[in-house]
Amino acid sequence: MPKVKVLVVDDSAVVRQTLSEVIKTDGRLELIGIASDPYIAARKMLKEAPDVITLDVEMPRMDGLTFLKRIMSQHPLPVVIISSLTEKGTETAMKALEYGAVEIITKPKMGTKEFFEESRIRICDAIFAAAHTRPKKKFTLPPVIKVEPRYSADVVIPGKTRHGSMLKTTEKVVVIGASTGGTEALLHVLQGLPHDCPGIVIVQHMPEEFTRSFAKRLDDICDISVKEAQNNDTVIRGRALIAPGNKHTLLKRSGARYYVEVTDGQLVNRHRPSVDVLFRSAAYCGGANVVGIIMTGMGNDGARGLLEMKEAGAYTIAQDEKSCVVFGMPHEAIKLGAVDKTVSLEHIAALIMKKT
Repeated sequence: MPKVKVLVVDDSAVVRQTLSEVIKTDGRLELIGIASDPYIAARKMLKEAPDVITLDVEMPRMDGLTFLKRIMSQHPLPVVIISSLTEKGTETAMKALEYGAVEIITKPKMGTKEFFEESRIRICDAIFAAAHTRPKKKFTLPPVIKVEPRYSADVVIPGKTRHGSMLKTTEKVVVIGASTGGTEALLHVLQGLPHDCPGIVIVQHMPEEFTRSFAKRLDDICDISVKEAQNNDTVIRGRALIAPGNKHTLLKRSGARYYVEVTDGQLVNRHRPSVDVLFRSAAYCGGANVVGIIMTGMGNDGARGLLEMKEAGAYTIAQDEKSCVVFGMPHEAIKLGAVDKTVSLEHIAALIMKKT
């Protein structure tokens, strides 16, 4: 019998590598490709059609359920969902089955590599069995978007970025941008947050070397932990990461893990770090899992990024004019229609907890 051709789609490099190795150990299966998101997967499928796709749910640009729905609306083929968000009985699991997934395998949030190695036989059997099913066309949807969204850490790209409908998860991330007057405003907000609040990433326009002492000051005063961000720091509950001066800081994700990338690059809106760079990265990889806040500051840095976040499903907040030292940045975001709620400084912490 011909081998079953398998395409692995998962945004975690560890999962892609480990699952690929598992598939290669089974003589019935043939790995024909890996993809870190549905857009890359679609390109690979044009070159060689798989018999089965293994698909994660939470991914950048387009979530797995949206991609599954598009597959079943155009060229139905067997899909095995492998995700940490599909525990038995969850809404995500039910939707995956409703949309046409043949099988669901729930991977743990920790110890993923060990899980795949221990579950090798079960995974391979599920893929092989899926290849012998005949999924039917279930939906009528517009064609898959063929123009990929563009993103750069170094420049603000004109125009709008297209986003998939990112599913909400239980883990939220808060991103905050501030400039003139922001040091005291941030202190007020962070002091109002409990020790188990969602993870936070902050860009405060500040010169190099000042951000470390600023983070230490906040860490000494607040209930939550505050530190200057370092490359690859994980975004965790109860901690705020502050972008170092003269470095862009981006929100990134691998599987369910959010972390930051600290990098060089050109000035954006005359700033490095730039709020727009952080916000656009949050829109790109976080979508509806993110709450974005733009606070006191001069200029328009962060306004377009906040709009992209809102369009990607994030909840967006602006500090009001009365409590701002300078109302420039929030005002520009409001003018663009990027803000869901405008509130005074004293209410921002409570709204963060309400929306997360």
